[in-house]
Amino acid sequence: MTTTDRTPRTGDDRPTGAAPATRGSAGAAPLADWLSARGDDDLVTLLELRPDLAVPLPASMTVLAARAEQRASVLRACDDLDTLDFAIIETLAVHGAAFPSRTAAPLPRKQLHKLLGDRVPAKTVDAAVARLTARALVWGTKELHVVAAAKDALPWQLGSTTELPDALTESEIVEALTEIGPPERALLDKLAATGPRGRTRDAAPGTAPDRPIQRLLAHRLLNWVDAETVELPPAVGQVLRREPVTDPHALVPPRPTPVKHTAADVNAAAAGEVGELLRHCGDMLEVLGTAPAPALRSGGLGVRELRRIAKQTGVEETRVGLLAEVLAAARLLDKGIPEPPPPDDSLDDCWAPTTTADGWREHSPARRWVTLAHAWLELDRFPWMIGLRDANDKPLAALSMELRNMHAIRDRRAILSLLAESAPGSAVSAADLARVLAWRQPRLRRHFHTEAVERTLAEAATLGLTGRGALTSAGRALLHGPATSGDPAVPEEALRNAEAEMDSALPDPVDHVLVQADLTVIAPGPLVPDLQGRIALVADIESAGAATVYRIGETSVRRALDAGMTAAELHQLFTARSRTPVPQSLTYLIDDVARRHGRLRAGIAQSFVRSEDPTLLAEVLAAPVAEQLALRAVAPTVAISQATLAEVLDELRAAGFSPAGEDSSGAIVDLRPHGARIPARPNTRNAWRPTLPSSEQLGQLVAELRAGERAAQAKSGQAVRADGSRTSTAATMALLQLAVRVRRPVHIGYVDAQGVATQRIVEPLQVSGGQLNALDPVTGAVRNFTLHRIASVALVDQ
Repeated sequence: MTTTDRTPRTGDDRPTGAAPATRGSAGAAPLADWLSARGDDDLVTLLELRPDLAVPLPASMTVLAARAEQRASVLRACDDLDTLDFAIIETLAVHGAAFPSRTAAPLPRKQLHKLLGDRVPAKTVDAAVARLTARALVWGTKELHVVAAAKDALPWQLGSTTELPDALTESEIVEALTEIGPPERALLDKLAATGPRGRTRDAAPGTAPDRPIQRLLAHRLLNWVDAETVELPPAVGQVLRREPVTDPHALVPPRPTPVKHTAADVNAAAAGEVGELLRHCGDMLEVLGTAPAPALRSGGLGVRELRRIAKQTGVEETRVGLLAEVLAAARLLDKGIPEPPPPDDSLDDCWAPTTTADGWREHSPARRWVTLAHAWLELDRFPWMIGLRDANDKPLAALSMELRNMHAIRDRRAILSLLAESAPGSAVSAADLARVLAWRQPRLRRHFHTEAVERTLAEAATLGLTGRGALTSAGRALLHGPATSGDPAVPEEALRNAEAEMDSALPDPVDHVLVQADLTVIAPGPLVPDLQGRIALVADIESAGAATVYRIGETSVRRALDAGMTAAELHQLFTARSRTPVPQSLTYLIDDVARRHGRLRAGIAQSFVRSEDPTLLAEVLAAPVAEQLALRAVAPTVAISQATLAEVLDELRAAGFSPAGEDSSGAIVDLRPHGARIPARPNTRNAWRPTLPSSEQLGQLVAELRAGERAAQAKSGQAVRADGSRTSTAATMALLQLAVRVRRPVHIGYVDAQGVATQRIVEPLQVSGGQLNALDPVTGAVRNFTLHRIASVALVDQ
């Protein structure tokens, strides 16, 4: 393999002119000294980037440096590093600058510029070094050191960056894969799924060249290790797994090739998707309110129920799964015992709309969209995994716990944030996004395989955050809301901005319809809420879309009359709201149904049936339905039944009559079922997303750390009197009382209730009741210390 002068060095290899390192320069001491010399703002930045270093508060810089070198902490800190950052870490490591090491020696910054200068400018290298020093992974100014554990975080084999690449490019791999047969492809797929190395006798020299292993070796799709071992090159495995192909030697990020659209076209395309989204979500809530879906034992939504919902709503199964996840995340759909309970009296949990779903449907379209889009953006699950197979070869169910992933929110935001970096209206392919993300976060490159990015973008398009492959104006406004620390919730201002952007993109609601001679009603756009409700009451949807077609029939007119509307109100509705002449056929239909409607009245006795026309009531009593309902006449115009009012109405309508329900005052009541509901639960924050300390809190922690350092120095004898150490409890009391009288600060060693020992300097104010009341000079607050927990005390010279 061809190499350059950047060949990795091991053992005692050091750069020319570098002096051998002493044992005193290795380990945590150099890093601790460097940290002590850093400013308070630099330490605050370090704790913001690596919050695990601050828990619990380190007692000294030596402790902080030791934590900064721990392998687990270093690996976490390296997750956000890009390819150039790792190239610097690797270059420092292979040139012997990794601490702690018995032979470690710093690498001059100028030599680092020289080693990487053929691929990236010196200014870019210095910017990357600044990012690494901010995380305390690299330290030094002119002479650079690197934490030894950082070598373990490299996303490739040590030396991949410093050696010139000698492997097939992505295009060459794709071409070579087309030249092999099924047996060879099967071998490659197995190695890509199970591990890069495989043992086989066919790797031995002299094997027939037509054997699959030899053919793969000839095409350079396998690397020969020894007579019984072959290895799959990393790039080949990435192509087979549809991962972005990473090149450790490329220190400049790849540039995507965007497709340009106008922002207006992007927003208009997304607005059309939002209209479908809101309609389908409303249909799903209505279906689940009418017939709640039983939950699986694992808590998810079964395939059979998913298909039932898809059939009743006319929505694809994959889309139903995604919308169910989003509705559940928005607390519009939940699992529990609905009210009223299912007809089968089952006590098992069901998926049904929550009580907040009714209020959500009353909001404007833009407000409803913001609720759904924000819920998807903060969803700690991968809905696109629905239907995939788990480790036991079982399909993953919607709303099941198996879809939960702690990286879901971060990965989703990373994809959309990268898309947001392009100019408005710019569409970027999933493959380009995956390549850039893999360069920026090579340790997480498997999270951004092409299929994951493609499906995430497809979900974003369904939710209306993207249109024509580009991020919408509303999507940008919503995406810019999350905080980098503290409460991760999107600020209200971002939600309002996103709502305003979507409201301007959605078509204005119309306040009129077009009534046709064939009793169809065309809504040329989204209707205003009041008109939408009344049209949906008197007509049934025949086809939905940008323009919705309704059909009026005898059943739909009777439904409106049952809800309390009169024939005059229906005539007025179409006369005032139709831009086309109202056909006579509609007028006759309304009058005919209204003439027969309500001549029978049913109420609660258990139930009763009455009519002003004795002949009509006699006709009812003579019909078979009277025997089914056990109707008994108590007057020429009144009959009673032991059946419920709803049952009486349903049976009479099924027998061809047109009864109307009435209350105790005789007014018509709307007895339509309103669907099952589950009480809404509060939308609590995800427990696994901790609240990070603010910059002000971290500033106080740094101040306490500095105070602890000064206290440790004071205790070492630099500023403490020779007779100032504690010898007994009485001596402690006497020394503290003396400090109160003369107003002298003291250095105390204190062990709290959790057994954590700390060193600090305080100014005693009062000693009484087994407590020391002292002023903390760092925070300016008065703190109480239990006397028997004070392990040591010494006066500090002023």
